[in-house]
Amino acid sequence: MRFGLTRWRPHTVSRWDPFEEMTRTQERLNQLFENMLPGQWSGGTTFSPLVDIKEENDKIMVTTDVPGVDKKDVEIDIRDDILEISAKCGEEHETEEEGYVLRERTFNRFSRAVRLPATVTEEGAKAKLEDGVLTIELPKVAIEEKKKIMIE
Repeated sequence: MRFGLTRWRPHTVSRWDPFEEMTRTQERLNQLFENMLPGQWSGGTTFSPLVDIKEENDKIMVTTDVPGVDKKDVEIDIRDDILEISAKCGEEHETEEEGYVLRERTFNRFSRAVRLPATVTEEGAKAKLEDGVLTIELPKVAIEEKKKIMIE
């Protein structure tokens, strides 16, 4: 047998799951890079935070948790009816001892794009970041009432 393949035997029939195989392959690749570059490969991570969306009469309220992020590092974009929130944060530690200096840096990213339940406008939009909770208030676009045309 070559290439790690096993011979088919009637008494050991099992279903092949391609998604399980992809997961195992990804885990092997991650382990390979962690072994080759210890401490460097696992440093950058992108998190996709959960988002609460609440539709009210004239606005949409969006709330998400972005712990440890400063408001200057948060970007909020609106394109059509899609809201994109991204943020970055990092920590740097330095230790000086006799004969050496140890510097460690970690960087994390938060990124999330969600489709909004209504069309919104950026005019009058507000965002507040308090205690790691980002709250965004987006005014809905006023929908014009239908106008009837009378037939002569």
